[in-house]
Amino acid sequence: MTTEPTIFVVDDDPAVSRALASAGKLLGLPVLAFASALDFLETDCRFQPGCLVLDIKMPGMTGLELQQKLVAEKTYLPIILISGHADVGIAVEAMSFGAVSLLEKPFRLDELVKQIRRGLERDHLRRAAESRRREIESRLAQVTVKEHEVLDLLIAGKTNKQIAAALHLSIRAVEDRRARLMKKLQVNSVAELVLLASRLGLVHSFD
Repeated sequence: MTTEPTIFVVDDDPAVSRALASAGKLLGLPVLAFASALDFLETDCRFQPGCLVLDIKMPGMTGLELQQKLVAEKTYLPIILISGHADVGIAVEAMSFGAVSLLEKPFRLDELVKQIRRGLERDHLRRAAESRRREIESRLAQVTVKEHEVLDLLIAGKTNKQIAAALHLSIRAVEDRRARLMKKLQVNSVAELVLLASRLGLVHSFD
């Protein structure tokens, strides 16, 4: 599996393939083409960095059906849909499933490049956020059960004195657990701790 962003295209129209080849050259990125949605699904391309340029009307599985399948399996490769006969209903359905955009054929090369850049940026930001979340989860996995008790009460807004009373500990014991917790999670303040916890959805449990 490559880590280089790739422009994937699912379309049997030679004109689209030529346009994507030109867009790839302008962006300095590889282009990988497939003649059908099923051909695309037989690969691991949907898990790779990049974006997908997808024709709506195709024999067999349509572009919209492929888009919906990718969404259902939580594969978030950004999609640019293209069609020679899109209507408002199709556009609304495509965008409701998270398409970056829908382009009507014939489209301008500069517009295609613009939308591909948008898709690539969206993919980069999502992957960066996922990497950040995995890093935070890795830190959290180092926290002991006793330290987690202090964490839960800290992000609930409790003071050291209140935590000590709730856990039947001395304030010094709470301070020690809190110090170890901060070190493991690599934060310097309760505000940073709450922000980190919010990224994992831990804060919501106290709403």
